[in-house]
Amino acid sequence: MTTVRIGALTVRDQVGTNPERLAGFPQLTVPLADCNHVLATQQLTEFLAVVADRPDEAAAQHAAVECASRALGADLAVLTVDGGVAAAVGLPADEIPVYALTAGYHVGYPATLRAGGICYSLAVAPLGGGSSGMLILGRRAGDFTDEEVCLLRGMARVLELSLQALHLVEAERRQASENNRLIDSLQRRQRVFDELSTVQRAIARREPLRKVLDLVTTAVAGLLKVDIAGLTVLENDDPSRMSLVSGAGIPDHVIARMQRIPVTSLGVAGLAIMGDELVAVDDYANSPIAVPEMVQNQIKSVMAVPVHEDGVVIGAVFAGSYTEPREWDKGSQEMLQAFAEHAGLAVTDARTLREMNASFHDALTGLASRSLFVTRMENALGAPRTGGVAALLIGLDRFKVINDSLGHTSGDRLLTLAADRLRDCLRLEDTAARLGGDEFAVLLPEAATVEAVLPVARRIVTAMREPFDLDGRETFVTVSIGVAHGAGGLDAQELLVRADLALFEAKKKGKDQYAFFEPSMRESFQRHLEMEADLRRAVLRHEFELRFQPIVRLATGEISGLEALVRWQHPERGMIPPLDFIPLAEETGMIVPIGEWVLREACRQAARWNRRRDPDKPLTVSVNLSAVQLDRPDLPEVVGRALTDSGLPAHRLVIELTESLLVDHRQETLERLQAIKALGVRLAIDDFGTGYSSLAYLRRFPVDIIKIDKSFVDDVGDVPAAAALTLGIIQLGQALQLSTVAEGIEDAGQLSELADGNCELGQGYYFAEPLTTEAMQDLLFPTGPH
Repeated sequence: MTTVRIGALTVRDQVGTNPERLAGFPQLTVPLADCNHVLATQQLTEFLAVVADRPDEAAAQHAAVECASRALGADLAVLTVDGGVAAAVGLPADEIPVYALTAGYHVGYPATLRAGGICYSLAVAPLGGGSSGMLILGRRAGDFTDEEVCLLRGMARVLELSLQALHLVEAERRQASENNRLIDSLQRRQRVFDELSTVQRAIARREPLRKVLDLVTTAVAGLLKVDIAGLTVLENDDPSRMSLVSGAGIPDHVIARMQRIPVTSLGVAGLAIMGDELVAVDDYANSPIAVPEMVQNQIKSVMAVPVHEDGVVIGAVFAGSYTEPREWDKGSQEMLQAFAEHAGLAVTDARTLREMNASFHDALTGLASRSLFVTRMENALGAPRTGGVAALLIGLDRFKVINDSLGHTSGDRLLTLAADRLRDCLRLEDTAARLGGDEFAVLLPEAATVEAVLPVARRIVTAMREPFDLDGRETFVTVSIGVAHGAGGLDAQELLVRADLALFEAKKKGKDQYAFFEPSMRESFQRHLEMEADLRRAVLRHEFELRFQPIVRLATGEISGLEALVRWQHPERGMIPPLDFIPLAEETGMIVPIGEWVLREACRQAARWNRRRDPDKPLTVSVNLSAVQLDRPDLPEVVGRALTDSGLPAHRLVIELTESLLVDHRQETLERLQAIKALGVRLAIDDFGTGYSSLAYLRRFPVDIIKIDKSFVDDVGDVPAAAALTLGIIQLGQALQLSTVAEGIEDAGQLSELADGNCELGQGYYFAEPLTTEAMQDLLFPTGPH
């Protein structure tokens, strides 16, 4: 039994360190199409063991081409790195026309190669990492199957990790003899090296993933001398949620409670994930992104770094201290990043094996897997043709709502039924795949023109609009589709990127439709990313301000309440309107810290003004609540803390909800609203009558106030039908003993009509526009000091 190293991993296998043992590597020449999944996994495992056992990079490269050649029955095996031949089997390196291989790399992998007077059919797998390259196999007779190419890609990934490991070990050896910046003493550096080696050995022995991650968090806590350390991982089926999978210094019952929580609810760790960057807070209690529960638990300082898999953020490692606020120096930051990299390697290794075991098809739907889909797309793009190839990326709209409200079993059933409909819309030569979660893809290998894709996109959109039967429950779902068309010279990755940009555009325009890629979409998406980055910085820099609009009793003209509205004062773009950033804040989850700040600040300011007013005429303050905030289990506690900290009586706070927010409500939504009502807070339906109105909502939800949408108020006095409808809403509110507030009053005629119709309250520019805190104070206390 021999211990060997792969990536930052160590494995044990029956292959020894003697290079002569390589000659005994099994002759696995059975065509892969006839092999079962176990054999494919066994081939990859044996390849891993032999390649990883090599002592240096050159030996690992030579072992890789020999093993790959034997495993797949190839006559020629070549490894190119940075434009040159690093290792070859079957021909001397100087007889291989490397230029023909590397030149073809940029326009689509070459299908054949002539060398030594022989024509070879090729299978090519790209090699990433620090150096660009390719692992290439050639046969004199017979093409490689898609499954063989997928296995070759797995071998290339293993080789890539092996080479990364050798680079990492070499870098660590060099650093051991240098004045290392990571630690302030040689003894401490040795401890870091030992702990990293322990993690590597655990990964190599195929220890359970939870055990490996526990080693990471325990080492972080010990080496950084912090009170708590933890690791959160995004959920596969819902990347907007994450679970705490390991913790040092964190009680088990806390870990159990922190499962499938919104990314936005875990302060520093959530920001590290969303922003893909290190986030360090030295004085946590005074930070604008502080989570109140963490402050109550006496957390003083917190640092978090993202964990990656193949360059994509999948989680975060964080460390926290209960002692005095501390400064996270560069050495501490680099140490946490090193352990985050090892956590990423552990997850990558576990998922790679799991994906190989899952073969080339999605286990739930039976559709092609991502790797098989990409392989077929590359083959289609590389084949000689007069037309082109089309890729469609398909996302299910509202899947998260259905999955959360009906449960994961029903969600899986919906995915299976959607996959069946997708197959029915395609021809035999087309490929349908499930890329993950609720995202599907379609490959049309014979799409002569962009117009030829239109009927397929229309069929899919139309088919998905039909109701789905989920165990007797009729459920409706729509899809958004991004379409990209390409021909020779375009690689698969670029085609997928274009389809993804088109899908983003289709969702942005309202979903339930398709969109074709246009070059301008790149610029639009870039502006979206820039705005998102600015928004994240705005939360940290506290660039938001409140505006207050008075709510007036129409019968007397007296100000009885205020609506708190948020504005963003951008340092370069100036004041940004809410419609330009609120949807983005909801999409990214940043509405949670923004919304909590608005709630706290509005309650605090209203309480301050009420202390100066006549005790018999206190103000109410209304705060808008987004669907993202309503999805948080701790919302009642957040509202309760805002009231307690400000001293504002609960009945002076009004939470406003839009009608559309209530359409897709779940039982948990109703329970949270009832918990908020139990505090004494009042609830209002905002924009009432704009398309989703239903007496059922008024009966089911504990509503106190109806806010009549401005579109109805605009026509009062001019359009008799609109006036009658508005008065009908007022009478409905009176019958149900609900207060009515007319929004958007702009002239005396509207005011007179509404007051005569017994509308209780109103707001709008006729009374005042949204005012700054100082201007609102002048309006409330015209002669009083600021």
